[in-house]
Amino acid sequence: MVRASNGMIIALNVATMAVALSAMGFSLWFHVRDGSQCQRILKTPLLVVGVALLVVAAAGLVGAITGSSPVMWAYLFMLLGLIVSLVVFTIFTVMVTNRGVGRAVSGQGVGDHRLGNYSKWLQRYVVNARNWDEIKSCMIDAGVCKLAANVKTGDIYNPIVSGCCKPPGYCGMERRNASYWVMPKKRGAAASEPDCKAWSNKAEEMCYGCDACKKAVLRNIRREWKMVALINMGIIVVVTVVYSIGCCALRNNRFHYHIKSSHPHA
Repeated sequence: MVRASNGMIIALNVATMAVALSAMGFSLWFHVRDGSQCQRILKTPLLVVGVALLVVAAAGLVGAITGSSPVMWAYLFMLLGLIVSLVVFTIFTVMVTNRGVGRAVSGQGVGDHRLGNYSKWLQRYVVNARNWDEIKSCMIDAGVCKLAANVKTGDIYNPIVSGCCKPPGYCGMERRNASYWVMPKKRGAAASEPDCKAWSNKAEEMCYGCDACKKAVLRNIRREWKMVALINMGIIVVVTVVYSIGCCALRNNRFHYHIKSSHPHA
């Protein structure tokens, strides 16, 4: 008779296998479908996560159903590795998204108007040429600047729309229509600022090369990563509980094996 802990391990890993197959299915769909840049970015991570979950779930199922202690040991080892990885990643996420880290390390942060408010790692990862080109293509494909098409200047509240889809307010540009801005004849001192020069009325350029746009994306990433850190904490608790149940299942397997060894003809 299968012990309760073994039954719980079987149920949990059947659910995990379903999630893994779904992730792999979405990844394969993104591979065969000519989707947007945002979707293409997701295909490899989804495939890796799906395969990893499938291997772990398969080990848990085999170990719980067959009562194989070596397989259960391998399953528990993988779960322990997952717990350690999640803890490390959560700590790392909290560190790179902490508002004070960027200021302390760079000494360049001033209010919310400098890239120096963000950690050096986050700046290097997001603002480097390769990643920024992908992020920019993703935003263009998603049509984020269409959100600002029929919105009055003072009503643009979305940080990314405000930072990437219109020139900074200090440039003093005048809005002629939904997406067309011009520099006034009497240019102020701010007109020579890099972001003012970087602005273009072309839909594929606009202010995507501006520091204001990069800062808005960094702010959004920082907010989302903080949410990821909270979710990871919840996942760590769940996986730790599963690990504990797995330990009970392993103990049941070993106890059952000991009984069979002691009574071979039972």
